[in-house]
Amino acid sequence: MSSIHILGIDLGKHCFHAVAHSHSGKETLRRKYNRSQLLQFLVKLESTTIAFEACGGAHWLARKCVEFGHQVRLIPPQYVKPYVKGNKNDFIDASAIAEDAQVIAATHRVRDGYIKERTACMSRIGAILLEFGLSFPKGHAKMKVLFQWLADQNQPLPQSLINKLTSIHDHYSYLNEKVKTQDKKLHCISENNKNARLLKTVPGIGDLVATLCIADVSSANNFSNGRDMAAWLGLVPRQFSTGGKTKLLGMSKRGNKHLRTLFVHGARAVLSRLETTGKVFGECLINLRATKPFNVAVVALANKLARIAWAVLYHRQAFKAV
Repeated sequence: MSSIHILGIDLGKHCFHAVAHSHSGKETLRRKYNRSQLLQFLVKLESTTIAFEACGGAHWLARKCVEFGHQVRLIPPQYVKPYVKGNKNDFIDASAIAEDAQVIAATHRVRDGYIKERTACMSRIGAILLEFGLSFPKGHAKMKVLFQWLADQNQPLPQSLINKLTSIHDHYSYLNEKVKTQDKKLHCISENNKNARLLKTVPGIGDLVATLCIADVSSANNFSNGRDMAAWLGLVPRQFSTGGKTKLLGMSKRGNKHLRTLFVHGARAVLSRLETTGKVFGECLINLRATKPFNVAVVALANKLARIAWAVLYHRQAFKAV
């Protein structure tokens, strides 16, 4: 069943209700299994993402799913209920579990697509102007006042070129609005999710990191400690061992690339405001910034933020500065 993008399972003692969605969100399967039938189905199923409620028997099934080559997402019980439509039943529960993570991940994917397209528009405008001897400054601030900047250059340009630039710039503005729309959706999701609100108490973690953590991490119980979560994100050093000696290299960059990137961006934002936002981390962060290159300090702080995020999710308590 290659059409399955995500499979939601409602766990029972003897019966298991499964609902599958395709990449477009269309329901492609709705079936009831006993324990042995479910295992037979999962063995034959092509590698996919399987989500179910973190309850009794969940970890046993999670190990089986991983053994069969699937990716597992455990969702806390309190976050299944808000997505249930109409009256409760087991199939609706399974569908809600699959839909929860899928909607958040899809929103992030759509937003990333708009951002890539917007960056391409900016690069296209810069390349065109360079052909006419104009080096356009980087950044959205200048892009938003493109034509004022062109007027200030006092360099005549063909009207046909101005028309082309106007068309591209209009598309850039359109993409800006689309990105803002996705940001509003993610903000709404984070405000209505208790764990996301707790995560946002950590400096450097905003709507993007919080919502993607909810979708991809699901439950802190998936990791034994914060370092395991940081390793899953690829934020721990690679190791090279020879002759009984171990040498630590750069970060491994293995695991969840998208979430790792967001944690790094969050850390960079904190270090850029060391005297305000960064002061909650104490003298250790100031010393790190003073003794290490900026990018090294950013990755070290991203690792720390990932560990703090795990602790916040595990203990379900807001971050408190030391």
